[in-house]
Amino acid sequence: MMMARKQRDDEDLLMEDELTAAFLGDDLGEPEAAAVEEEWDEEEVVPGQLAVDVYETKERLVVKARTAGVNKNELDVSIADNTLSIKGTLSAGNEDDVENYFVQECYWGEFSRSISLPVPVKEDEIEAVLKDGVLTVSFTKLKQDTVKKIEIL
Repeated sequence: MMMARKQRDDEDLLMEDELTAAFLGDDLGEPEAAAVEEEWDEEEVVPGQLAVDVYETKERLVVKARTAGVNKNELDVSIADNTLSIKGTLSAGNEDDVENYFVQECYWGEFSRSISLPVPVKEDEIEAVLKDGVLTVSFTKLKQDTVKKIEIL
């Protein structure tokens, strides 16, 4: 059953600005309501952030990231000062003939993530494998079992 709404020319139920203010819980005329109308700068490119899992085994520290659709030659994995950095580009392919999107939820473009490793690792013993859309970077942990006596001078 459809319900019809009568609308008089001199009286609109809610104007567009009032709808925006009602949605945001603001009264018209307040600075927050004006901030809603800021223009989106399409030229500004902000890289997406890569989701990761970080865990340890008895001997290794492991970082896993879902990188489905990324070729290994489009990935840059590096380590410096106990911080792992992963950068890459997720390409949607050729979309020159697209006229209109009905739904666009997938992220395409550059992504990056830097992770401070929670335990000390041997930076020269790192293995990175890309398999089935998952990047796995594993490190040999440094042994922290022994206590080194420091001589006071």
